[in-house]
Amino acid sequence: MLKLAVIGKDVSKSLSPQMHRFILRRMGYECEYDKISLTEAEFEARAEELFAYYNGLNVTIPYKQRILPFLKRLAGDAKTFGAVNTVVTGTRTGYNTDGAGFLMMLEEAGFCVKGKRVLVLGAGGAGRSCIYALREAGAEVSAYERDGKRLSAVYADFGDFTPFAEISSYDFDYVFNCTGIGMHDTVGKTPFVPDQMGEDCLLRILKNAEGAVDLIYEPEESAFLRLAKEKGKRVLNGEAMLFFQAYAADCIFTDTERDRGTAIELWKQYREEYS
Repeated sequence: MLKLAVIGKDVSKSLSPQMHRFILRRMGYECEYDKISLTEAEFEARAEELFAYYNGLNVTIPYKQRILPFLKRLAGDAKTFGAVNTVVTGTRTGYNTDGAGFLMMLEEAGFCVKGKRVLVLGAGGAGRSCIYALREAGAEVSAYERDGKRLSAVYADFGDFTPFAEISSYDFDYVFNCTGIGMHDTVGKTPFVPDQMGEDCLLRILKNAEGAVDLIYEPEESAFLRLAKEKGKRVLNGEAMLFFQAYAADCIFTDTERDRGTAIELWKQYREEYS
């Protein structure tokens, strides 16, 4: 039996155990799957213990980059993104399935980003992955991040996108919230407060947009998506992304080749069982 877990600062409401158990059961595997919420101090103190007990770990906010010193190597997209969401503990190898899950979610929902002007809010672990994936999908990418050092680091790694430490343009086709603001202790909040002009910056950003995407899935409709929906925009939360990146991670854990058709069929079955 596989012993797996998701680790993050607060994973109390995570759907990862439910999704991974469903996927792995359909793939013919039994698994133990735990949720482990850790403070930063606990993460440092317990990392070795977790590596010793579990066959694999899924990693979420805020440890996608902080886990790097505990790894021996990075593979696949983790090398490119500089962030990890999947770890095979036996080899101390880090992977990143966020980008693949993100693009599959957009494609399945009919959100075509090729040639579109998109704004990514946040350049942390998830934001890095989305910036790169959107760029590779042919979008014209801009990214906003309050942490100037983090933004500069992402730009140094990737380039080929427009970095914003302050919003100076409001003309976008799609807006993506990758900040994590709107869940846990920030439920009801949006990624922006009124700007220096006394107007709501987020409303100005959404004004000309076709759609808005929030990687948050709990709550199902974040304040960001609710605002976009009220303005008549197409909206999408991150539940499908979580599922598709979980499928990709489970293929890594079981050394199974990924198949797009299988992933989509499993997603349909999951929705039928849990919707």
